[in-house]
Amino acid sequence: MTPTAVDQSAAKQTKNFQPTERRDVQKYELLDGKIVSKSAANRWHNLIATNFAIAIGSRVQKSSCEMYVNDMQVELGANSICYPDITIVNGEPAFTDGSQEVLKNPAVIIEIFSSSSKSSDRQRKLEGFLAVPHIKECLLVYENEMRVEHYARQNAKQWIYRIYNERDDVISLESIHCKLSLAEVYAQVKVEVGELSSKAVN
Repeated sequence: MTPTAVDQSAAKQTKNFQPTERRDVQKYELLDGKIVSKSAANRWHNLIATNFAIAIGSRVQKSSCEMYVNDMQVELGANSICYPDITIVNGEPAFTDGSQEVLKNPAVIIEIFSSSSKSSDRQRKLEGFLAVPHIKECLLVYENEMRVEHYARQNAKQWIYRIYNERDDVISLESIHCKLSLAEVYAQVKVEVGELSSKAVN
């Protein structure tokens, strides 16, 4: 099923949707063959995405990386296509066809979640990210609390999992040679401080 077909099919399934509602264009993702609507981003979500784009962009602008914000579709196997909040390619990007709309080889994925996000959708998306051979690092970012979960690939079957939840914690994205602090990520964002201490779990 193509991304366009996904959107058309989802639009038919969505009941009581009116173009005059708060968000005129609804995004849909395909997760394990199931069509799922992507929630509209609120103030904090947008600030966090912007903070990531500014912090990472300022550090990799002279490298071979390309960074896409919000609207780049990413293929996660045969039955999943999603819109990560931040997608980074290290090297030449590869797409499913000549339209260059669906990316096949992201190196870093950053996904921002709200408190209203379904844990099942979050889990399915994470499993999809970790199954893509090209993805070297994945960040799950919480908009309602200062918490970033970092998955860094070691080999085909092993990932290092880290939690960052203090303002002076530094996230090191080794695959693109970039470091940024949680203070940068959550600049101007009103969030709760997480309860867990920052640790690496192997």
